[in-house]
Amino acid sequence: MKIVFMGTPDFAANILKQLLANNHQIVLVVSQPDRPVGRKKELIETPVKKIAKANNIEVFQPERIKLDFERIKILKPDLIITAAYGQIIPKELLDIPRLGCINVHASLLPKYRGGAPIHQAVIDGEKETGITIMYMAEEMDNGDIISQAVIPISDYDDTGTLFFKLSNVGAKLLIETLPSIYECINSRTPQNHALATYAYNIKREDERVVWTKDARSIYNHIRGLNPWPTAYTTIGDINLKIFKSQLLNEKTPHEPGTILDVNPEFIAVATGSGESLHLTEIQLSGKKRMPIKDLLNGEHPFNIGTKLV
Repeated sequence: MKIVFMGTPDFAANILKQLLANNHQIVLVVSQPDRPVGRKKELIETPVKKIAKANNIEVFQPERIKLDFERIKILKPDLIITAAYGQIIPKELLDIPRLGCINVHASLLPKYRGGAPIHQAVIDGEKETGITIMYMAEEMDNGDIISQAVIPISDYDDTGTLFFKLSNVGAKLLIETLPSIYECINSRTPQNHALATYAYNIKREDERVVWTKDARSIYNHIRGLNPWPTAYTTIGDINLKIFKSQLLNEKTPHEPGTILDVNPEFIAVATGSGESLHLTEIQLSGKKRMPIKDLLNGEHPFNIGTKLV
């Protein structure tokens, strides 16, 4: 079976590794173009591209797959597998492989269609999520479901830990599902579109902490954006990234956003539910990410009574 694999981040790279380890024939890897990263604007290869190159697999990186997929057409693959590729696949491309085009999606569809299902599940305080192997269709994530696997979300999970867990679950489920697809005996269940919810890509305005919300919502928001793109707030004219926090259920009458305590273990902040939230790992603009005790060793803007906005 000739397979074209389409993916970009680490989530997809792990799935590609497992396909290769199980001797599936990958004839081409399609990934997003390499992008400049950091202050030096160094061009960094995508995680999927690195795996492909290490295994001597041809890599194709069109700027817009909608306008440039002739290379895939020439190869005439039996199956296309996508996982967090990052672009909409045009219908003409979906129609090329005889066994169709399938996607490894990191949610229990029809819940959380879109580009940020893991982030949104954590932000919403979900207790479980999972992987869906589905046929791709013209509309975003609305194709028929082939198979699903469920995993719990703990209070200590964040987007980073869930990416790792779901990538492994996705790889395992895909390997288990592929034989039935090859033999054309797999199940195919239409989604209930009336139950669909959406998890669109995170925008900058979505990252700001709203201190008038309840402590639990803010806690979920912070872990849902950790380690990327990261929740933030401001103190004066300084941006403050927040990576980790703790819920203590401590009551306070102070206005939301007010700093209640500053010590080597945490910075306590009032929230809209009348409870305090403890910030335990943060990053001031222009400085490195660090635990509170290290940050307080140097010059800092944190004082009891100051407000975060």
